[in-house]
Amino acid sequence: MRKVIIDTDGGSDDAVAIIMCLRDPAVDVVAITTVSGNVDVNQATKNVLMSAEIALGKDNCPPVYKGAMQPLIRDRVHARNVHGNDGMSDLDLIHPTISEEKEVACDAIIDLVKKYPDEIELAVIGPATNIALAMMKDPETMKHVKCIWVMGTAGFGPGNTTPVSEFNVYADAEAYKVMMDFGVHVYVGGFDLCTNDAAWFEDDIKELLDSGKEAAIFSVRSNDLLAKFSYENSGIRRINLCDAISLAPMLWDDVVKVKSECISHVVTDNKECYGQVIFYDGGMLAGMGPGFENGYYGKTKPNCTVIYRLNAELYKKRLKDLLIQ
Repeated sequence: MRKVIIDTDGGSDDAVAIIMCLRDPAVDVVAITTVSGNVDVNQATKNVLMSAEIALGKDNCPPVYKGAMQPLIRDRVHARNVHGNDGMSDLDLIHPTISEEKEVACDAIIDLVKKYPDEIELAVIGPATNIALAMMKDPETMKHVKCIWVMGTAGFGPGNTTPVSEFNVYADAEAYKVMMDFGVHVYVGGFDLCTNDAAWFEDDIKELLDSGKEAAIFSVRSNDLLAKFSYENSGIRRINLCDAISLAPMLWDDVVKVKSECISHVVTDNKECYGQVIFYDGGMLAGMGPGFENGYYGKTKPNCTVIYRLNAELYKKRLKDLLIQ
């Protein structure tokens, strides 16, 4: 069975992605690691413990390891305005009865890759700080990661934190650059996947609440502030589940409709564009300017696959089935 480590910053959409992966029989989630992002790492860890317990019950959860408290070099940023002070809509939902492990996330990732060389797939749905730390600490071992699935970047659309950058990258672009340039192939689900029919709308929300199932109700209620945030900004009450949408191709390759092999470049040295990830698919440009002297920023072959169109109806049906089982 495929072996997956989920690395997450414990927000409300992360919770749905965690439940989705833990309940899908196609993958074995061998560990979950936490990182500062949507909320601080202590709160993120509590949220992950609660989500895992909701998904599988307290006796069947994978080990959870607390990770980086702050980005590699910059100050922390959070997304409490979107997810709440506790990252889960501040509805007093977080009361885990299980605890995290003592080992730190970076070391746990390295140890698991050593145990399962060329088998571990990383599902990175928060800032990439833990992944970058593991790559810098033990690059030889981390070269044996099978592949990486990420929710990050703006894809081929606009950003959600600046006009060009998405939150997970913006929170620690230096770490994202380490991960993207490391040499392990990355499958990218960007923010552009999350803005159309793949969201939960009123009918979807009602169906989940009417099911009476704990995981379905928890998934909706924990995203209450996200739905309100969307309504205030667009006039439509919807829940954009960026993390679940971006990991859906890891579970179900038949939901992918359009993808592109690309070379990526993570911008860290420009204030206005910090956190932007530029994707180049190898097509001919009118003028091959700076950056193309030796490939594209030194890269001569694709290092990532960008997924930018899904079968939203099929994805939503499978996710709902897992939540109401």
